[in-house]
Amino acid sequence: MGLFEQLKKGLAKTKNGFIDKVTELVTGYKKLEPEFYDDLEAVLIQADVGVHTAMDLVEKIRCKAEKDKLETPDKVKELLKEEIAKILGEDTVPLNIPSESPAVYLVVGVNGVGKTTTIGKLAYKLKLEGKKILLVAGDTFRAAAIDQLEIWANRVGVEMLKHQEGSDPAAVAYDGIQAAKARCTDVVIIDTAGRLHNKSNLMEEIKKVRRVIERELPGAPHEVLLVLDATTGQNAIAQANLFKEATGVTSIAITKLDGTAKGGVIIGICSQLDIPVKFIGIGEKIDDLKEFEPHDFVEALFA
Repeated sequence: MGLFEQLKKGLAKTKNGFIDKVTELVTGYKKLEPEFYDDLEAVLIQADVGVHTAMDLVEKIRCKAEKDKLETPDKVKELLKEEIAKILGEDTVPLNIPSESPAVYLVVGVNGVGKTTTIGKLAYKLKLEGKKILLVAGDTFRAAAIDQLEIWANRVGVEMLKHQEGSDPAAVAYDGIQAAKARCTDVVIIDTAGRLHNKSNLMEEIKKVRRVIERELPGAPHEVLLVLDATTGQNAIAQANLFKEATGVTSIAITKLDGTAKGGVIIGICSQLDIPVKFIGIGEKIDDLKEFEPHDFVEALFA
């Protein structure tokens, strides 16, 4: 199966719960009237695009329809596709790779979003590119988190550094940076705890980890990658705002797109947050973490 076909398959539930409903709406109205726009807004909100983004999209479509003197909703789907494409942008935004190794990527997110799985899949992707990888088990709060990361390290065939459960995460990060320097590592991926994302103690812990990284390797971390679960819908945007303020998030990976009809949340994220989506998870396989390509995403959604 080609990449585009994989993307279409992964977005099938979102398409059924979002674009197909827009199609039903378009065919159900003979004229563009106020009720049509109200219903369109409702469909967008139900797709977890977000209230503000939904209102903005509908208003732009209404203005465009009036400008083009459209009387029937035939072209509304095409207009919606154009506006969504504008929100998502045209370019794929690659990972920030420094001129000198190692590249340090700090991965953040709440428990259960697929953070460890994303780290493992990212490590696999980078290893295929010929990079030497070191995984650092910075989530010392849960023994299971350390064990899960070690399973992924063994599965992918990359090195891992860990301390005992309950260790200081900043100390683990420090040792990880030193090990990477000594071993001529290309990429260091540091896991972090994801409990109590609305509590200041966790955010302060991650800030401390970041300060240690910055001190030991000026210019690092080169990415703070926030992992969000698409199935949580608008809650993902609330999480993004919290982590952005506390940790300086530079990029986003959205997981579990294949298991939800709430894939429209990507549109809301791109509209409301000034943070690029760099990866999407569209399956269970080790190679199912894909670079986010806006054009292909829109085409697959409306295919």
